Amino acid sequence: MNTQYMISAIRPISVCGTLPESVDCIESDSRKVIPGSLFVAVRGSQVDGHQYISRAIEQGAVVVVCEDVPELLQAQVAYVQVKDSAEALGYLASRFYGDPSQDLTLVGVTGTNGKTTTATLLYEMFRLFGEKVGLLSTVCNYVDSEAVPSTHTTPDPLTLNALLRRMVEAGCRYAFMEVSSHAVHQHRIAGLKFAGGIFTNLTRDHLDYHKTVDAYLKAKKMFFDALPAGAFALTNVDDKVGEVMLQNTSAKKCTYSLRTMSDFKARIIENRLDGTTVSFDNSEVETHFVGRFNVYNLLAVYATTLLLGREKEETLINMSLLVPVAGRFQTVYSPRGYVAVIDYAHTPDALDNVLSTLRDVLGDKGRIITVVGAGGNRDKGKRPIMAQVSSRWSDELVLTSDNPRNENPDDILADMAAGLDAEAMKHSLMITDRRQAIRAAVRMAQPGDVILIAGKGHEDYQEIMGVKYHFDDREEVEKIFSE
Repeated sequence: MNTQYMISAIRPISVCGTLPESVDCIESDSRKVIPGSLFVAVRGSQVDGHQYISRAIEQGAVVVVCEDVPELLQAQVAYVQVKDSAEALGYLASRFYGDPSQDLTLVGVTGTNGKTTTATLLYEMFRLFGEKVGLLSTVCNYVDSEAVPSTHTTPDPLTLNALLRRMVEAGCRYAFMEVSSHAVHQHRIAGLKFAGGIFTNLTRDHLDYHKTVDAYLKAKKMFFDALPAGAFALTNVDDKVGEVMLQNTSAKKCTYSLRTMSDFKARIIENRLDGTTVSFDNSEVETHFVGRFNVYNLLAVYATTLLLGREKEETLINMSLLVPVAGRFQTVYSPRGYVAVIDYAHTPDALDNVLSTLRDVLGDKGRIITVVGAGGNRDKGKRPIMAQVSSRWSDELVLTSDNPRNENPDDILADMAAGLDAEAMKHSLMITDRRQAIRAAVRMAQPGDVILIAGKGHEDYQEIMGVKYHFDDREEVEKIFSE
């Protein structure tokens, strides 16, 4: 890639040394640098890339992009000083891979809950239209039909642009992606051209990183503030900050709602454990999804599909064909007459949504038995709240491990239990071993009951003291049900 052309994607404060005619590679990890590389020194939340400039040069970097130019300069290296190297990386990565987002209709989905379901269903929707489509999500990335394992909700700029380039080369016309608050704040999406943005909702999450709900909100809003005039900004106006997302955007402002006046409207006609009958703009559709929270996701998909130019009638037909995403309200039926629901719910609001839905569907015809934990090395403040919400809706509660990471799992359970009063504790168990916790919940179940196993959803591992062990909630349930 021509170096001058790459550097033209950013606004350097200064350039020290002579830029080579071309670079062969771009990296932000000094360990991956090869001769002829352009190295971007990024200040991360854990590591500062400026500390590894010398190592990158030793491995053959010929251009270094950084915020602080080293005092000792190497004659064979050009140093490009920028205000924000994380933002520069996004633009440079996009340019290096040929600005792939320019060749796609790229739509981003942000919010606390519903990102994975909404983005994945849009991917499935447009494949039903016969299109080649790309997906970037928490569960798995897809280049048309090719699955590419996912490690982050939103990948780093280099991985992201490499995947978008693969999508273009595979003939994809559309791409749908989850946009996390971390990704916006860390400029991972800098340099991308979006055709539209979707806001689902905002509740407490990631405060270990953002520190305050206001900072978390502003990170989400930054995505909409940056949308171009030709794009659309679609927001859930039933959420208390839904309209805030539209305040400073140049994009076309659009709204969806189940409760208030909006551009796109839905109404729940019947809610069952095997699906929901929904009216979209006065047109009735049978769906395979359960719960009000899922109807919001479906409405966002419906609205986006129409905003991208598809006809309403064909869109509604495809809505009836869509099925739940892995680990999102997945049901497993026991031959003994009770049901397990596997769901990724790992925030107080998500738990409230799933459990209130189960209570609405069950009424007084069955009990809810909930198995839930909280992740280690994350926001500790939500742990007692998660236990409170789970206890409020559940007849029986089992607190257990999620991904304790580098924390003692018993300490996490103690943090959760601190949110329960003496009465709630009478209906609660604390079982650290997740496998045994699930088994205990199944032993309690009677015909007509529902067992909610929350927190991990699609994940097929447990991370304990930094080590990942295979563990799949659905597999565990099916194994116990077959005994």
